[in-house]
Amino acid sequence: MRVALVQAGTFASDAGTVFGPVPRPMWQRLVEDEINPDASLTQALNCLLVETPAGRVLVETGIGERMDERHREQRTVRGDPIVAALRNAGFDPRTVDVVAVSHLHFDHAGGLLAADGTRAFPRARFVAQRDEWHFALGDNPRLRASYEQEELRLIEDWGMADAADDTGEVLPGVEVVRTGGHSGGHQAIVVRGRDGVVGFFGDLCMRPWSANPRWVPSFDDFPLTSVEVKASLFAQAADEEWTVVLSHEPRRPVGRMHRDRDRFRFEPIV
Repeated sequence: MRVALVQAGTFASDAGTVFGPVPRPMWQRLVEDEINPDASLTQALNCLLVETPAGRVLVETGIGERMDERHREQRTVRGDPIVAALRNAGFDPRTVDVVAVSHLHFDHAGGLLAADGTRAFPRARFVAQRDEWHFALGDNPRLRASYEQEELRLIEDWGMADAADDTGEVLPGVEVVRTGGHSGGHQAIVVRGRDGVVGFFGDLCMRPWSANPRWVPSFDDFPLTSVEVKASLFAQAADEEWTVVLSHEPRRPVGRMHRDRDRFRFEPIV
C-alpha cells in the first residue's frame, strides 16, 4: 500500500467565511503571514493517489479544467489541474480504478470531467455518498447552490456514479465513512495498511485550525453535525495515531492529531 499526496493547484477563499462565527481577533493572528491583500486565503487542492494490490484509488479531483476563465479569475485558480498534476507526479490517469471524493462541491469533484466533458479517468468508477447526490440535485435552493448542476448531470449521463451508503470499502484497505456536516452526504476516506492508517477528512479538516471541533466555516450546511463528528473523528485519529491529511493546507498538510481531553491540535510531520 502506497499513498501519494498530489496537489491539483490552488484557489482563494474569503478568510472570514473560512472561519465562520469565530471572531476576527481570534483567527487573524493565525493567518497574518498568509492572508492576501484582498482578505482571502490561498487554499490548496490536496488529493491522494492510493496504490493497493487491488488497484489505484484517487481521493478528490480538485477544480478541474471546465471552469470558465471569468470564474477562474474570480476564485484565483492557479496551478495544474488533477490530470496534469498526476502525470507530473509520474502517474497515468488512465490507470485509476476508483475515484472517491469527500463531497460534490466544485473544488473536490470538478476534475472528474475533462475539458470536453468526457471522463477524465476513463476506467474509474466514481464513489460519493447517496445522500450527497440527494442534496446536490434536490429541490432545496440553499443546498443546490453549492453544487455545479450541469457538471453533476454530465457525470450521471456518463454512468460514472457509484453511490455509497454510510460506510464501506471501495477497494480492500480503502474505506469511505459517511460524516455529513460540511455537506449533507460528506464522507471521510480512511486508508488502512501495514504501516498504519491515513485519514482524509475532507472539508471537516481543511487547515490546522480545523482541529478545533467548534471552529466551522460559514459554508458548512450542517454545522452542528460538523462539531459532533469532528470531535469523534479527531479523537479516533489521535488515540490510534493516524496520519491525517488536510484538504486545503498549502504548506504542510500531512501530520498527526494530538488530544488533550476534549481539545485537539494538528501537528505537521511533513
